[in-house]
Amino acid sequence: MKPDEIWPAHPADFSSSGEEVGVVRETGIFGAGDEKGAKKGDGVASDADSAHAGELQRQLSGRHLNFIAIGGTIGTGFFLGTGTALVKAGPAGCLISYIFVGSILWSVMVCLGEMATYIPTAGAFSAYATRFVDDSLGFAVGWLYWFSWAITYALSLVAAGLIIQYWKEDVNLGIVIAVFWVVFTLVNYLPVGIYGELEMWLSSLKVITIVGFIIFAICIAAGVGDEGTLGFKYWHNPGAFNEYLVSGGVGQFVGFWAVLIQASVAYQGAELVGVGAGEARDPRKTVPQAIRVTFWGIMALFVVTMFLITMIVPSDDPNLLSDSSNASASPLVIAAHRAGVKVLPDIINAVLLTAVLSAANSNVYSGSRVLVALAEEGQAPAIFKRTNRWGIPVYSVAGTAVIGLFGFLNLSSSGGKVFNWLLNISGVAGLTNWAGTCLSHLFFMRALKAQGISRDQLPYKSRFQPYTAYYGLIMNVLVTLTQGFTVFINWSTSDFFAAYVSLILFVVLWAGHKAWYRQPMVDPAKADLVRGRYDSCGERSAVDGGV
Repeated sequence: MKPDEIWPAHPADFSSSGEEVGVVRETGIFGAGDEKGAKKGDGVASDADSAHAGELQRQLSGRHLNFIAIGGTIGTGFFLGTGTALVKAGPAGCLISYIFVGSILWSVMVCLGEMATYIPTAGAFSAYATRFVDDSLGFAVGWLYWFSWAITYALSLVAAGLIIQYWKEDVNLGIVIAVFWVVFTLVNYLPVGIYGELEMWLSSLKVITIVGFIIFAICIAAGVGDEGTLGFKYWHNPGAFNEYLVSGGVGQFVGFWAVLIQASVAYQGAELVGVGAGEARDPRKTVPQAIRVTFWGIMALFVVTMFLITMIVPSDDPNLLSDSSNASASPLVIAAHRAGVKVLPDIINAVLLTAVLSAANSNVYSGSRVLVALAEEGQAPAIFKRTNRWGIPVYSVAGTAVIGLFGFLNLSSSGGKVFNWLLNISGVAGLTNWAGTCLSHLFFMRALKAQGISRDQLPYKSRFQPYTAYYGLIMNVLVTLTQGFTVFINWSTSDFFAAYVSLILFVVLWAGHKAWYRQPMVDPAKADLVRGRYDSCGERSAVDGGV
C-alpha cells in the first residue's frame, strides 16, 4: 500500500466517505505538496462532511478557556517546585526569576493572541508554524509538543498515586494509575462544553487554595504564627541571594538562572488558551479576553505566592530539600509547620491530588487538539482529524491517552529510568513551542504586509510589536539552549543527554522532514491567511472548510 493511501495529503483531499474530491498532490508520507486540481465545489464543507473532517464544535466560553489554561499550568511543579527554587536562588533571586519569566510569557501570549483571534484553530502552534514559517518547523514543533502533553499525562497519573500514598503507603500504584487513566480518558470523550465545566470546577479548587494560602501567609508574616512578626526577616538572614554550585557573585547568578529555567517550566500551560481557540465561542471576543485574564491571573498567583513564601520560609530550611512527591515537600506545608498549624498538610495534599487530576484532564485535551492540528495540516494520519457527532476527535483522544500507559513503567526501577528520560522531553518542548509561537508571529506579520492586510484589521492588536516577538524569541531560544548548563559545571554524559534529549529530538524531526520533502520556507505572499479565519461578522470562513 502506498504511503499516500494511509496518510492523506490534506484534510480537504477526502470527503467523509473517504473518496478523493478532485485534489491531486505530489506528496510523501505526510502529504506536504502542491495542489494539482481544484477543491470540491467552492471548498465549503457540508454539515455531514464536517462531522468527519475534523471540525470541532465551538462550545467553550472565555471562562472555560481560562480554567483549561490554569488547570494545565498550576500543578505539582507549582506546589512543590517552589521549594527547590528558593534553595537555589534565595528569596530575591527566586522572585526576580519568576517575574522575568512572566515577561517572557507575556510576549508569547500577546503574539498568540493576534494569531489566534484572526485564525482560531485547534492546536494552533504547529498550524501557525506550518502556514507562516516552514512546513518542517510546524511538523517538529507539533509532534514534540504533542508528545510533551501526552507523556505529562502519564506523569500526572503517577503523581496522583504517590500523593494518595501520603495517606496509605501500601496502596498499589498500578491500580491507581489504571483507575485514573480510565476515568480521565473517558472524561475527554464528553462533549467539550461538559469537559470545560468540569475543568473549570477542578481548577477553581486550586485557585481557591492559593488565594487561601495568600491570606494565611499574610497573617503569618504579620505575626500570627509561633515565630512572631516575620516581615523581611529571612531576606536578611540567611540572605536575599543564595550561591548555587559555585561561590561568589557568579554563584548567585547561577542560582538565578537555574530558577529562571525552572520557572519557565512552571509557567508552561498558560498557552493552552491557543489550543482551545478552535473550540471557543465567538473567538474574536472570547480569546483576547481569555488571554488577558489567564496571563494576569497566573502571573499574580505565581508571583504573589512566591513573594509570600520567601517571607515565611527561610531558604536554608532543611525540609525544602525533601525529594518527596506529596504534601510534606510543599513550602506551603513547611510554612504551616513553622507557624504551628497542624491541620494544613492533609488539606494541601488533597489540593495536590486535585491539581494533578486537573492537569491530567488538561493533558489529554491539549495533546488531542495538537494532534488534530497536525492532521489538519497533513502532518499526521488523517484519521486523527475525524470527529464524532459531538465534535470530539475520538482517535486523537485515544492516540494521546494511550501514551499515559507509560506511567506503568514506574512499577519497576529500570522502567522508571526510561520514564524519567521521556519526561525530560516534555520540559523543553514547551520552551520550543514558545519560541516557535514568537517566530510564527513575526512571519505572520510579514505575510500580512505582503498580502496588503493592515494590522489594524486584526481583532486583537498588541502593543510594541514586532519588538515583543523578537524579545520572546531571543529569550526562549537562550533559555532552551542553556537549560542544561549545570552539566557543564559538573560534567556528566548521561545528564547531558537527559537535559538535551528534547532539543536533539527537535533537530532530528525538523532535519528529517526537511531532508525528506525538501520544501522551501513559506512565501509570505502565498501564506494561508484564509483557512479558518473569522470575518468581521464572526462567521467562519468558507474557504477550505473553516477550522
